[in-house]
Amino acid sequence: MIRTALVLLTLVAAPVAAQTAARGGNSPASTSPIGTRGTSMTITRAGSQPSQKGPADWFTGTVRIDPLFTAPSPARAAGATVTFEPGARTAWHTHPLGQTLIVLSGVGLVQLEGGEVEQIRPGDVVWFPPGVRHWHGASPKTAMTHIAIQESLDGKVVEWLEHVTDEQYAATPRQR
Repeated sequence: MIRTALVLLTLVAAPVAAQTAARGGNSPASTSPIGTRGTSMTITRAGSQPSQKGPADWFTGTVRIDPLFTAPSPARAAGATVTFEPGARTAWHTHPLGQTLIVLSGVGLVQLEGGEVEQIRPGDVVWFPPGVRHWHGASPKTAMTHIAIQESLDGKVVEWLEHVTDEQYAATPRQR
C-alpha cells in the first residue's frame, strides 16, 4: 500500500513552531538581533525538542528520531538526527526534492531501487536524487545514526511506500 506522509515535517515542525511562539528569556529557543535591520536568528537549544519513536508504518525495527530544525518560509529545508538500532531500516520511500544523509556513527546500509546495497560509515554523505525509490538503515549487527536533510515541495517531504523485505535487506552489501 502506498502511503504518503510528512514524517520529518510532521515530527519536526510542531515542536519548532511551539518554541518560536514561546520565545523568551528562559525558553528553549531564543532570538538574538543581528545586523542593523532588526532581523533575528533563532537558536534551538540541544535537548529542547522531544525524541520521537519511528512509526511502524515507515520503519522496521527500533528507530529514534530527534528533530533538529524546520526552516521558516520561504526556506523549505528540514532536518533530524535518526538513530537505527541493529537491523532497523526505513521502508522504501522517495523525496520530491531529494535527500541528504550525513552519517555520524555506526555502520549502515543504503540502497537505490535496482542498485546494490551499499555500506555507509561515519563521515559518509549520501545524496538520494528527487523521486528515486530508496531505503536506509543500520547494519544487522551495528546501530547507525545519521542526520537526514530534505526539502518540502508543496508541503510534501516524503512519500512512504512498502516495507523493505527481509530478503532485500539481507542482500550482501558492497564493501568499500
